[in-house]
Amino acid sequence: MWNSGRIQTGLHERQWSAGGAQSSGDAAEGTIVRIGPGRDAAAFTAMWAEVASLGRDRRRGGYSRHWFDDGDRSMRAWFAEQATRRGLRVEVDRNTNLWAWWGEPGPGTVATGSHLDSVPGGGTFDGPLGVAAAFLAIDELRERGHQPTRPIAVVGFAEEEGGRFGLPCVGSRLLTGEADPDHVRRLRDAAGVSVAEAATQAGFDPQLFGPDLERIGRLDAFVELHLEHGRAMLAADANAVLALASRIAAHGRWRLTFSGQGNHAGTTPAGERRDPVVAAAATVVAARALMSLHAPAVATVGRLEAHPGGTNVIAASADLWLDARADTAAETSALVDAIAAVARHEAELEGCTLLIRRESFSDEVIFDPVLGMELTDLLGVPSIATGAGHDAGVLTGRVATAMLFVRNPSGVSHSPAEHADTVDCVAGVQALAAALESLSRSLTPDRGSA
Repeated sequence: MWNSGRIQTGLHERQWSAGGAQSSGDAAEGTIVRIGPGRDAAAFTAMWAEVASLGRDRRRGGYSRHWFDDGDRSMRAWFAEQATRRGLRVEVDRNTNLWAWWGEPGPGTVATGSHLDSVPGGGTFDGPLGVAAAFLAIDELRERGHQPTRPIAVVGFAEEEGGRFGLPCVGSRLLTGEADPDHVRRLRDAAGVSVAEAATQAGFDPQLFGPDLERIGRLDAFVELHLEHGRAMLAADANAVLALASRIAAHGRWRLTFSGQGNHAGTTPAGERRDPVVAAAATVVAARALMSLHAPAVATVGRLEAHPGGTNVIAASADLWLDARADTAAETSALVDAIAAVARHEAELEGCTLLIRRESFSDEVIFDPVLGMELTDLLGVPSIATGAGHDAGVLTGRVATAMLFVRNPSGVSHSPAEHADTVDCVAGVQALAAALESLSRSLTPDRGSA
C-alpha cells in the first residue's frame, strides 16, 4: 500500500509521510518528515509572471485563451518551454492535448496537470495553476533527490472550458471516446469557423481526432490541482488551505433558439410584433425563479444573442445558452424541463417558435474512493463536493482520478477578479509533490471503481 501520513500546508514548514521525502533514505511507514520551504514562493512568483503575461483580453479584461487562437498558441509555447527547461519529453497527442514526460512513457504512469484555456475574459488561475504546479512539483521532487519508479506525465488538456466552440472538456472527451470526432469537427465558433478549419489552419490534422485508448491505458492515476470554484472549502473547514474533491455535480448546456419576425423598430406596433428577444428575456427571468424552487440546483444564462443584432431592428431570432447543474442527472433534468416549459409558453405568447438542443451533458462524478482515502491520509485535508466540471471528471471512467483544490479567498472565479494567494498556491505545489512522490514509487492497490 502507499505510505500514509499527513502534510501541513503552512509556508515555512510542511510535513508528510516518508518514502523519499529525504534523499538520505526511506523512513518507516507513517514517519513524519519535516522539510523547509525550498524554492517555493520565489519560483512560483517567477513562473506566474510568465503565465500572467499570456492571452490577455484587452476588450473584456482578464484572459481569453481558446482552442487554436493566439492565446492558446502562446500557452502551448509556454508549456513546451517549461518542459524543455526541465529536460522533459514533450508530445502532442492526436487530440491536441499536450504531454510532458519524466521518464519513458509506459504502463503505470502517474499523471497530473490541468487545462491551459480560459472562459472569455476569465481569470489567471483557472486551469494554468494546475499545470504550473505540476512543473514546480517536479522541481521539488528533484531537489529532494526523488527518483520515480514509474513515469510521471504533466498534461495540458485542450479546450476544457469550451469558450470558443461551445463543448467543454473537448480534449479529454476525445481522448476517452466520450466525444464523437465527427461532431467535434463540425462545431463552429461565433464567426462561423469550424473546428476542422481552425485545427487545419493551426497545423493540426482534425482527421486524427478520436479515442486514444492505448494512451489512456498507460495511466494508473491522475491527480488534478485546481483553484476552487467558490467557497465550499471555507464551509467545510474555516482554516483549510487545500481540499480534495469527493464528487462533481451533474451539469450540462442547452441552446434555446427563439424564432420570430424581424421588423422595423419604429414602425411595428406592439400588437403586431413577434419578438424572440422578449420570449428569451422572460425565460431568463423564469430560470432564475425556478432555480430557487429547485435548490440547490442552479441555472445560468451567460450568453444571449439576437439576430441580426441591429439596435433599430426587431430581431428575427434569438439564441439563449442555458447552463444547468444539480447533484444528480435526474435533478438537473427536472430543472431544465421546468425552464423549457416556461420557454415554450413564452414563445407561444409572443408568436414565436422554439427549438431546444442539448449541447453537452455530464452525469454526476464520484472520484476514486480508494485513491481519495489514500490522499486524505497523506495530506490531511477535508473533502468537498463541487459544481464545476473538470477534465479529471471526464477521466474517471477509465483512470483512478483525484482533484486537489487550492483555497479561493473570495470565492470568485471565471472572472478577472479570480485570485489565489501565493502562500496557498505554494502549499498546493508541496501537496502535489507529496502525492506524486507517493504514487510514483508505489504498487497499484486494488480498486473497485476504476
